[in-house]
Amino acid sequence: MPELPEVETVRLALLPALENHRIITAHVGRPDLRWPLPEKLADRLTGRIFGAPQRRGKFLLVPLDGRETLLLHLGMSGSIRLHDSPPKLGAHDHFMLAMAPVDGEVATNFMVFNDPRRFGWIDLFSDEIHPMLAQMGPEPLGNMFSEAYLAAAFANRSGPVKTALLNQQLVAGIGNIYACEALFYAGISPRRKAGSIKARRAQRLTAAIRDVLQRAIAEGGTSLRDHVQPGGEIGYFVQQLAVYGREGQACQRCDSRIRAIVQSGRSTFYCPTCQR
Repeated sequence: MPELPEVETVRLALLPALENHRIITAHVGRPDLRWPLPEKLADRLTGRIFGAPQRRGKFLLVPLDGRETLLLHLGMSGSIRLHDSPPKLGAHDHFMLAMAPVDGEVATNFMVFNDPRRFGWIDLFSDEIHPMLAQMGPEPLGNMFSEAYLAAAFANRSGPVKTALLNQQLVAGIGNIYACEALFYAGISPRRKAGSIKARRAQRLTAAIRDVLQRAIAEGGTSLRDHVQPGGEIGYFVQQLAVYGREGQACQRCDSRIRAIVQSGRSTFYCPTCQR
């Protein structure tokens, strides 16, 4: 599933294509993806004007005139592509918007949502906070995220720190890949109890999370299976992964073999020597 860097990469690519653009036509190819789509979605979007795309955790949020917001979630296999001419839609292209600059009448760019496994989601909601976002923790690249916050959020938690990092109510946007990578660079074992992350450990982990996410965004995210940027490029951070997906390979720091375990149903990769 795309994590914060992949979704942020999509947001940045969509910014010039959507902001201050009017929806000329909307195509909705099926009534549902992971959940039912809003009724009459195409009619409700046609003629509307987009503001600047935003991101919250792993969600894309695009404000519309009329005090509504279009919510997009890429799910397991979803991707968004941009085209400068009308594309031929395939079997898994479930949603398309044709857009023109706010003062134009002829569509000049086209956004297509493709999702083979249909775990993605599209919704339209008013200015109130969407229920899926209401309990979400702070953004790890935002001002509210700090070593003090992390230590307080993890305090008295007996479960492993890796599992706590995946809890979107504690920290927004971090998934399996970047939790593994951040713990490696912080030198912290994924087995360690979350409640033990205090003082210097909290400082190291906070810094590692920020650094890994920022580097991944700069590289367009991580393309393992499905992630493709809106322009068709892959995410090149896959070439910089230190532990994720590298079971049995030599650690880049100490030459020990990377190990893999299962935690809360997810594969965890770590170096048993560098991470304590």
